[in-house]
Amino acid sequence: MDATPQLSRQDKRTLALSSLGGALEFYDFVIYVFYAKIISDLFFPSGLSPFWAMLNTYGIFAAGYFFRPLGGIVMAHFGDLVGRKRLFSLSILLMSLPTLIIGVLPTFDSIGYAAPLLLLLMRIIQGIAIGGEIPAAWTFVSEHVPEKRIGLANGLLTAGLSLGILLGALMSLSIALKFSADEIHAWAWRIAFIAGGIFGLFSLYLRSYLHETPVFKAMQERQQLAKELPVKQVLQQHKTAVAIGMLFTWFLTGCVVVVILAMPNLLMAGFGFDRAMTFQMQSAAIIMQMFGCILAGTLADRFGCAKVMMLGASALALVAIIFYHSLGQAGTSSIFMLYMLLGLCSGTVGMVSSSMVKMFPAPIRFSGISFSYNVSYAIIGGMTLPLIQILGQYSKIGAMYYLVALAVMAFITAAVFKIKFETKATPEKNTIFSEKPSA
Repeated sequence: MDATPQLSRQDKRTLALSSLGGALEFYDFVIYVFYAKIISDLFFPSGLSPFWAMLNTYGIFAAGYFFRPLGGIVMAHFGDLVGRKRLFSLSILLMSLPTLIIGVLPTFDSIGYAAPLLLLLMRIIQGIAIGGEIPAAWTFVSEHVPEKRIGLANGLLTAGLSLGILLGALMSLSIALKFSADEIHAWAWRIAFIAGGIFGLFSLYLRSYLHETPVFKAMQERQQLAKELPVKQVLQQHKTAVAIGMLFTWFLTGCVVVVILAMPNLLMAGFGFDRAMTFQMQSAAIIMQMFGCILAGTLADRFGCAKVMMLGASALALVAIIFYHSLGQAGTSSIFMLYMLLGLCSGTVGMVSSSMVKMFPAPIRFSGISFSYNVSYAIIGGMTLPLIQILGQYSKIGAMYYLVALAVMAFITAAVFKIKFETKATPEKNTIFSEKPSA
């Protein structure tokens, strides 16, 4: 038997459609950040100070994170009981429609306080959707591909999520190049949201071609589906896996939000980079992050998730210190290269999902991943942008200290993961794919 089985044509098709859908859905969720300053001007009273207007805008962004557990737990519950595919499609519908609505939403000058309230409602629905989407994608793809290719598949899928951020950055860059600042502020910003909603609905159509996972079908045939609430089993029997999954998600949050999403505002407002150059730098960093995700997933298949995380977290901390201390000191080309290297190191998060897939057995896998990922993201992800905004009041490079602390935490967590799930033969480890039918 081949020790490293190749992905079949059907596996590649499933992975491609899942990654594309995830990319478009993540685009819908993060495009909000690229226009946070404009949204703060248009959807809040003009009398607010810039700091409080931006904090309110980030607060509404955070609301999307706070409602992720609701969507994640409910969708995962039914995903473990009635099938992965149905919930996989529902999540993208709940993301696309609110994005389209935000693109045509009246501003504060037109409808007063109803504007931020409607904006908040749309973000809540998006939070529910994204809470089901990402764990569904990780579970769906992992149960299709050979076990020895789970790392690569999840690395590619996570790179697809980064592609969603890249699409947002490229859309913002193209709008910045085509329209004047006044035109963008007046109406052109809406193009990014309307396009995202349309792309998302197209992705919903593409997902109709996906099939239910072999693992879930086998569990149905053998009547091995969870007999009680899956999340109840997760909390009763897999506490260690939940804790590790939450800490890994915390690290993932920092690598996405701080390294990618918050960086344009820091470079423009803190160090005087122009908008076009900032988005060019960000786009290059995202491409490097995508490559890093694929590399991390591939290495995880060969050397184990723990070693990859420990090496990647160490590299991220070192590069972050050099990068942030170079801001305002080094030339643009040096900053550009360092930012790309920081993006590459942040791609370590490409192995986070494969580690969570391996910690939870199939009958409650969707719920286990969803609970760990979404609760952590709701608590930490929702607080990250406001926290970075506050840290920026004390130091221009306050985000650096946050990243370094996260890297240390990730290194320690990876060491625990290695002991619990990679060194010892645990029950969880032995039941990872026992439900998958043999070839």
